[in-house]
Amino acid sequence: MSKLLTKQQIQEALFVVAGAFVLAVSINSILLPNKIVAGGVNGISIVLNHLFGWNPAIILYTINIPLLILCFMLLGKDVGLKTVFGSLIYPFFVGITAHFPIITENIFLASLFGGILTGIGLGLVFRGNASTGGTAIISQIVHKYLNLSLGIAILIVDGFVILSAFIAFDTDVMLFSLISLFIIGRVVDMTQVGLDRSKNVLIISQKYAEIHHELTTTLDKGVTLIPIEGGYSQTPGKLLMTVISEKDFSTVKEAVLTIDDTAFCVILNASEVHGRGFSLKKVADDYGVEMNQL
Repeated sequence: MSKLLTKQQIQEALFVVAGAFVLAVSINSILLPNKIVAGGVNGISIVLNHLFGWNPAIILYTINIPLLILCFMLLGKDVGLKTVFGSLIYPFFVGITAHFPIITENIFLASLFGGILTGIGLGLVFRGNASTGGTAIISQIVHKYLNLSLGIAILIVDGFVILSAFIAFDTDVMLFSLISLFIIGRVVDMTQVGLDRSKNVLIISQKYAEIHHELTTTLDKGVTLIPIEGGYSQTPGKLLMTVISEKDFSTVKEAVLTIDDTAFCVILNASEVHGRGFSLKKVADDYGVEMNQL
């Protein structure tokens, strides 16, 4: 394909632009006026701005240069190029939104809604497979090499940044900053995974054939049958595994218990599901089984 930019690349670029703008609004309208040091270079720029009056946009540009080199080395050229884009456009947005009105001067509301806005902004940028530079690059490296979620990686890396708040601010500000950081980590994961929650339902029943028929035929759900053996009775049987949308859970549960009110059911949260309808590959891999979609 000889197109200059693919549809995916355009979509990722839009994610980065939207996320960078949301982040800029968050820092100028909420975090900076209330001195919330919610981790990252954002937090460092807020501390330095308070101590020396330095421009946050200039601080962001200065810190990003060595971290961009690290990004190219450890995350690859593709991510590095998009991170250059994000690290340039984000300080630009910080500069042009510097005179945006302050949304709140209540420090509790600032820690809450600043965390939400920052989490949404970072999540959108990460969905574009990039970052806005700064400690977000370090968070991506931790996510890649330590196999942690991006939200947890942010909590760890930016937690150290918040300690710098002790230099410039009092204990109350640091504690509110920790609240904001926790919210950022949770919202980033929600933005990455999405709001459409799913359930992984495991069902053990002697009437597995009837339940299988009800789920696949009447309710139109994909089901995987896994051979099992009772630990006490040593009776062979089948474990039914299905991934469903959270809104369908009550219907599926009622259907199973109507057929067998003694059925043993285990319900797990499925944080990420892909494929036509639902793909069970990731879940099946977690259980070390081969998947036979019936």
